[in-house]
Amino acid sequence: MTEKQALVVRGGWEGHSPVRASDRYAGALKEDGYAVTVSDTLDSYLDAELLAGTDLIVQCWTMGTITGEQSAALSAAVRAGTGLAGWHGGIIDAFRSDTRYQLMTGGQFVHHPREFSTYRVRPRAERADHPVLAGIGPFTVTSEQYYLHLDPTVEVLADSVYEPDPDHPELAGTVVPVTWTRRWGAGRVFVTAIGHHLADLEIPEVDSMIRRGMRWATR
Repeated sequence: MTEKQALVVRGGWEGHSPVRASDRYAGALKEDGYAVTVSDTLDSYLDAELLAGTDLIVQCWTMGTITGEQSAALSAAVRAGTGLAGWHGGIIDAFRSDTRYQLMTGGQFVHHPREFSTYRVRPRAERADHPVLAGIGPFTVTSEQYYLHLDPTVEVLADSVYEPDPDHPELAGTVVPVTWTRRWGAGRVFVTAIGHHLADLEIPEVDSMIRRGMRWATR
C-alpha cells in the first residue's frame, strides 16, 4: 500500500495556537501511517510538484493574506484531487479578502459573540451514516460560536442553535452549521468551525470528527 502524503500548512494569528494545534494533528496523521510535511509558508502552494504528490492538505492559518497566485494554485490542486481539511479560524477565517478561497471552503466566519458561548452541537440524523459522524451523538462546547456565511451546496453534517448575543440579538435562535464537507472538482474538503482553544480539540467528539474528516478528505 502506497504511503499517503500530507502537507500541514500553518501560520497567521497566534491566538489560535497554529503550531501546537497543527502539531496535534500532524502527530495523528503520522499515527495513521501518513508521511507528513510541515510548512510555515504559503509559498508551499506554489510548489506544483509538492502539491501534485500530496494527498491531503491540513491548513491552520488564521487571517493573513494569500496572493492570487497562491490561492489559484491551492484551488487547482484541490480540484485535481488533493484533499483539504481544517478547523475553526485556521480554515474558515483565513484570507478574509479572498472570495475565491472562500468559495472553495464553502463557508466563511463573519462574527462571534464577545464572550464564549455554551452551545449544543447536533449531528444531523440524515447524515448519521457519514464516516465523519459514525457513532457521534450531540455534545456541548463552551468556546467561540462562529456565525457563518455558508455556500448552499455544502453537505452540513452537524449544526447548532446560535446562542443569545448582546451585540446582535436578532441572530439568536438561528441554526448555524458546525461541521460540513464539500466536493471541489475531484477533491474533498472537510471543515469544522470548532477549535478556538487547544482544549476544544481534546473534546472526544471534536477530535474524532477532525481525525475522520482528514481521512475522508484524503485523495
